Amino acid sequence: MSDYINEQIARLEARINTLVSTCDRLREENRMLQKSQESLNAEKATLLERNEMARSRIEAMISRLKQMEHG
Repeated sequence: MSDYINEQIARLEARINTLVSTCDRLREENRMLQKSQESLNAEKATLLERNEMARSRIEAMISRLKQMEHG
């Protein structure tokens, strides 16, 4: 009976160790994904800002061209 209990405890301990390892791996993966998402959000904000600046410059050029046509 004692061997059976020791075997069950060893199996349980092995399963717990596997779960702890899995949790550690997932925690690290989650941290890396969050960092990546923050970086992508910052890049997106920069690209949106550049796009808006380009749009403004193009609209200004179009406006000047229209003035040249009518002036």
